[in-house]
Amino acid sequence: MSEKVFIFDTTLRDGEQVPGCKLNTAEKLALALRLEELGVDILEAGFPVSSPGDFDSVNQIAKALKNTVVCGLTRAVQKDIEVAAEALKPAKRSRIHTGIGTSDLHIKYKFNSTREEIIERAIKAVSLARNFTDDVEFYAEDAGRTDNEYLARVIEAVVKAGATTLNIPDTTGYCLPYQYQAKMEYLVNNVKGIEKAVLSCHCHNDLGLATANSIAGVMGGARQIECTINGLGERAGNTALEEVVMILNQHKDLGYYTHINPTLLNPISREVSEIMRMMVQPNKAIVGANAFSHSSGIHQDGFLKEAQTYEIINPAEVGAEDSKIVLTARSGRSALAFRLHKLGYEFMRNDIDALYNQFLEVADKMKEVKDSDLKTMADNYNKK
Repeated sequence: MSEKVFIFDTTLRDGEQVPGCKLNTAEKLALALRLEELGVDILEAGFPVSSPGDFDSVNQIAKALKNTVVCGLTRAVQKDIEVAAEALKPAKRSRIHTGIGTSDLHIKYKFNSTREEIIERAIKAVSLARNFTDDVEFYAEDAGRTDNEYLARVIEAVVKAGATTLNIPDTTGYCLPYQYQAKMEYLVNNVKGIEKAVLSCHCHNDLGLATANSIAGVMGGARQIECTINGLGERAGNTALEEVVMILNQHKDLGYYTHINPTLLNPISREVSEIMRMMVQPNKAIVGANAFSHSSGIHQDGFLKEAQTYEIINPAEVGAEDSKIVLTARSGRSALAFRLHKLGYEFMRNDIDALYNQFLEVADKMKEVKDSDLKTMADNYNKK
């Protein structure tokens, strides 16, 4: 029987930390409503104590959302937690997300502290947050570089203090997938009371492994993935929501599912790109402009015979436009005939052979042959 993986969207918090992507309250609220429509389970609306604007954004989103859990981020600081609780008061379902760094690097250089003091601060933060909500998530920042034995001690302590979700961030994108999976497995097997909470993946993309690590984390026992639309986030970004959702959809043999409506992935991707003024790279998986484009003659020929030869996802499944046959100097006769047919021209095979030589001459001079070029070519041929 398939198990649900909760989708925790942090586009409005971690995604907004990208330089130039700052959102005002109206923009955040509009995107929050769309993300609820998409089907995200938890929406991290912001970091309430960071500014009056962010407090207001979290508060307005808390008032507006009906089904999605609204989450506010805090440090393991009393004021942070109290301010987040105030911002989240109107929410039908709220979560406080608190935590602290657990790697020796963070303990020594960021906090000038000790391992035991960090555990005490973690317990105190979770206990305080539980005074305001039964839904408390704890993040062990830089868990990716935290010694597993010590990490297990921290996690066991916060579970005992009342944490219901356990965020195991690969904050610097350092882990390899097998290492991240093993970390989850270690916690599952070595933390007393772990069954009372949900393990969560929060992976960064510094080495291009965020999506792979998140899936590996799920295979290791996590049942929540923290992600952003288009993979936005600090530095090289976060796990891309659209990627992990479609991986789980495609690989049903893994035995997991989400409540995301995939047909909204491309429309929301475009909205986020426009509002955050951050272009999506054309070759981006699932939502890039070229995700369903074919320009190689070999690929085009196979695709035209049977789409599944080169497409594992139907564009309509993720709300994308139809697949595109892009004509370049690498395209073949099948693609040329297909595009001419779409333009209303009917040519025999020998005609296509003759037109193909003209086509290659044009294609060698430009990056892409447009419909206008094809019409000119076809009309001139018909006049002969």
